[in-house]
Amino acid sequence: MKKILAALLAVCMVLSLAACGSKDPTPPANSGTPSTPSGSSTPAPSGSGDKIEINVVAAQYGQNTNNWWADFQDEFNAAYENINLTVEVISWNDISTVVNTRVSNNQAPDILNIDLFAAYQADGLLLPAEQYVSDETYAKLYPAFLEQSVVDGTVWAIPDLASARALYYNEDILTAAGVEVPTTWDELKAACEAIKAYDSSIYPWGIDMTTDEGQAAFAYYIWNNGGDFTDAEGNWTLNSDKNVEAIEYAIDLVNSGYTNTDPANETRYALQDMLGAGKLAMMIGPNSIPTYVSDGGYSVNLGVASIPTNGGNPSVSAGVMDRFMVFDKGHSAEKLEAIKTFFDFFYDDTRYSEWVLMEGFLPATSTGGEIVASSDPAMAPWVEIVGSCKFYPVAKSEWDDVKQGVINVEQSALLGGNVKELLDELQSNIAG
Repeated sequence: MKKILAALLAVCMVLSLAACGSKDPTPPANSGTPSTPSGSSTPAPSGSGDKIEINVVAAQYGQNTNNWWADFQDEFNAAYENINLTVEVISWNDISTVVNTRVSNNQAPDILNIDLFAAYQADGLLLPAEQYVSDETYAKLYPAFLEQSVVDGTVWAIPDLASARALYYNEDILTAAGVEVPTTWDELKAACEAIKAYDSSIYPWGIDMTTDEGQAAFAYYIWNNGGDFTDAEGNWTLNSDKNVEAIEYAIDLVNSGYTNTDPANETRYALQDMLGAGKLAMMIGPNSIPTYVSDGGYSVNLGVASIPTNGGNPSVSAGVMDRFMVFDKGHSAEKLEAIKTFFDFFYDDTRYSEWVLMEGFLPATSTGGEIVASSDPAMAPWVEIVGSCKFYPVAKSEWDDVKQGVINVEQSALLGGNVKELLDELQSNIAG
């Protein structure tokens, strides 16, 4: 564990310089300045009339999610007698379908906890964050996270939690094979060759190009080759030369026999099991891997490092963030104040930090980050990383199609398709 912490500190130093997000609240060049909430939150009015109803649909992250939200609901309703809060927890497999069905039937929840927001915003269904977040709560949120929910200069959703990615490796395997931790793509190929020569039963490198994580794989390779999904003006650049080169490199790793045998179907969880069992030497994955491996009963000597890069480009960590959003349902001023009260209650430093630690993710607030880092030293380096990660362009309304599109490109390329032709077609379909 001490080795992991030391390595993560080194990763932090690199990523804090390399990643695109920053703690400067300046938004992306194409989006203008994020709106800032005005006024502070006050407890919802306690008049003698009917209670203010607030309903929330929340994603299920783990085994304890349901119980935590049930306790939260009880605590909130006890604290605010004039508000009746109901929270419904739905699995990630079902939540999008359930919510979209309700939206189409004019039964959208007041508050939704999910990852994607752009399609709802594009359809005019959401309220700007300035209308439902107090100044105090807004000030806690990482600016780099808020920037990911900016459209036309306005913040439309707020972050609830996040994760970051780095390179994990089996120290014993690399030592036995006589290789150093790779920092470049050339070094990675050489390390894979040496590991195969050492033990052909071990997969040197893990790749997940499934519908679960294929977009992440695409991001790892293009970002660490100097490519991107969009240019500085926000135009899609899916078929750039850098992107083509990156995905061709990833496919070549598979074709060279350096990876797990079925990247189109073997999820990151399968890879994490292989890593824990000593059957996989290296993989890119989230901060939760050590916990996953330990909970799975595995005993393995893990190290962590920056993601390998090509062409002298700095290493970039991928960040994944989920959100809260509020649907525009013609709420009264009293209802909006009650919603502000909900978020103030949720983002209370102690309560929020306990939730993040329970779920095993990373905080979206600076104050929560301080508490999490001090409570769990193993999380401290990751807290530093996540505040400066690079994120998917989810604020663009085409992202849903792009996400599935890059996965389709990867899976077609695994079957022998030409990467450039596939990306050209995707670019044409998305950008015209």
